[in-house]
Amino acid sequence: MQTITTTDALAAFCARAAGHPYVTVDTEFLRERTYYSKLCLIQLAHPGEDEDSAVLVDPLVEGLSLDPLYDLFRDPGVVKVFHAARQDLEIFFVDRGVIPAPLFDTQVAAMVCGYGEQVGYETLVRKIAKAEIDKSSRFTDWSRRPLTEAQLRYALADVTHLRVIYEELSERLDRTGRARWVEEEMGVLTDPATYRVDPDEAWQRVKTRTNSGRFLAIVRELAKFREVYAQTRDVPRSRVFKDDALVELASTKPTTEKDLGRSRLLLREARRGDIADGILAAVKAGLETPPEDQPRPDRTREQQQVNPALADLLRVLLKARAERENVAAKLIASAADLDAIASGERDVAALNGWRHEVFGAEALMLCEGKVALAAKGPNVVTVAL
Repeated sequence: MQTITTTDALAAFCARAAGHPYVTVDTEFLRERTYYSKLCLIQLAHPGEDEDSAVLVDPLVEGLSLDPLYDLFRDPGVVKVFHAARQDLEIFFVDRGVIPAPLFDTQVAAMVCGYGEQVGYETLVRKIAKAEIDKSSRFTDWSRRPLTEAQLRYALADVTHLRVIYEELSERLDRTGRARWVEEEMGVLTDPATYRVDPDEAWQRVKTRTNSGRFLAIVRELAKFREVYAQTRDVPRSRVFKDDALVELASTKPTTEKDLGRSRLLLREARRGDIADGILAAVKAGLETPPEDQPRPDRTREQQQVNPALADLLRVLLKARAERENVAAKLIASAADLDAIASGERDVAALNGWRHEVFGAEALMLCEGKVALAAKGPNVVTVAL
């Protein structure tokens, strides 16, 4: 095993990798004590059996620049292969604003190829690479040094077996004509908006049972303060205050530190100092928000006139088509998609792109009364009306 600790060594590996059609990539990171993920290790491999074809990169070494890796990520001639790429991509985007392209996510590809929903890496290693992964190092603190031989081997296995998995899935996608399906799915992962967090919109992630404009205005201001505070100090949101405390604060509307002291859910360190000041200012701003500027909850789902019977028929059709095409049903359409279609909405992902070919076209005909569902032996088929 080679562990890269210098920029020159990283540049040499990336130069070799640039001569191959793909490179497999994985990371190890920690996020329990920070807002942003702390990158602790990078694993890289390109095709080949020699020792230099797979390496570990230690980003915690002082003076090591990742510039050669980012240049490789930008190289259009080399496919960057990840498994469940989203968190890895977020790290690189936050660090340098770089999103590897072209991109291939083996988890998405496995869903398209019939391996189930959100299939794990270990499952693919067992089913495709015919190997087993030693799980003893799974819960490693990757920020500690030195790492043991077992930990390093565990980390490297995340990219060595990935080569076999990628080649098998890629070949299968080409053979079945489904490579385009995976390319469409990569659109979300390669969109910078996927990794940007707007503090002004943070309130929409908070679950509340109240639709009062004033209440939501306070929730919005509190969520915005928490997001900015957590980002600037690189601490988890929950270390500032948790969602249940946020909702409590929006309900009790504290105006003094003494009021904060009566909170049941607020962390003790949040009842004074900078966090307390921020909470009180946020509550004040929320209370003073004019009615016309108060947030309005998304009542789209509430207003949907869902036809339950039609939604059930769509579920049957989805299950049948997912089984016929050997594709994970969840990848084709979610329960919310089906309800939206049954209520008459047509701006739904399940009705576009490859999903339209597999499911959406027949779903629309079912909604319009042009086809019915029927059992034909063990299969569910559509019958023209």
